[in-house]
Amino acid sequence: MTFSKESIRIDPAAETQRLVEALRVNVRQKMRRGGAVFGISGGVDSAVVLSLAVQAFGPERVTAIMLPEKDSDPLSERLARELAAQFGITPLLECITEALDGFGCYRRRDEAVRRLFPEYDAAKGWKMRITLPSNLMDEGTLNVFALEVITPDGRELSRPLPAPEFLQVVAASNFKQRTRMSMLYYHAELKNYAVLGTANKNEHDQGFFVKHGDSGVDVKVIGHLYKSQIYQLADHLQVPQAIRNRPPTSDTYSAPCDQQDFFFRLPFETMDLLWLAQERGVSAAEAAEVLGFTEKQVQRAFDEFARKHRTTEFLRMNPLPLG
Repeated sequence: MTFSKESIRIDPAAETQRLVEALRVNVRQKMRRGGAVFGISGGVDSAVVLSLAVQAFGPERVTAIMLPEKDSDPLSERLARELAAQFGITPLLECITEALDGFGCYRRRDEAVRRLFPEYDAAKGWKMRITLPSNLMDEGTLNVFALEVITPDGRELSRPLPAPEFLQVVAASNFKQRTRMSMLYYHAELKNYAVLGTANKNEHDQGFFVKHGDSGVDVKVIGHLYKSQIYQLADHLQVPQAIRNRPPTSDTYSAPCDQQDFFFRLPFETMDLLWLAQERGVSAAEAAEVLGFTEKQVQRAFDEFARKHRTTEFLRMNPLPLG
């Protein structure tokens, strides 16, 4: 099969029809559930899933839940409400801040942050995020995370994030996704509905998700689609332009942080074509010629994709039976 910049294109109308029918068959017939529950965040992935679910089950059998906490961007809720209104849904609001306080989510995270920045104080307006080097294709840098804080007067400070502090920040922050999952299943069990996943292929296959958190779902609706293909569906489904234009974010840290800064290190339109080339067995030399990069740049991206998939394999494993 010839590889080109158009290789990432799908037929969004045909894919929509296929997914809507697959949702009906799997949720109603195989799982014997009456409808769907999922979280909406003001992002393009959950927007696409909402549109598909409404077509599959009707708005009266769709429960869309906003799950903010104190670090969430207020824009997320506003966009989520606009989205739900467009598709005839009245969303539910479940703020999870108190639950996260009970788990010690913020306290445990901030303990680790203060080991690098002793003056850090979230109560006084300090904010934080974790980032990776963004120049993946220009330098062969490894996934060395940095902790960035923003002071109340707007100064940005950054330090390399040692492994113990990294693990503690991530472990504490992952309470957020796992708490959301628990809330979704409460509402699903309340109505005998299925929980729909909103993670795409980029997140699932490269390990950008929380095990038993946002991966804890009954149906992976868009887990086979690259992010670029999600945007193609969003255009076809007439997802609000404000959502399509919004930079993808996990909305996990108090400081603004899009998914490229935190994890992927490449723009989606570039990454998806390179990743598709690798999955199809296209050589680095051929991909470089088609996409206008050097062979060395493409090989760096190929190596990064393989490394992320390999090092996050544990996240995709099912429980192992020993008997």
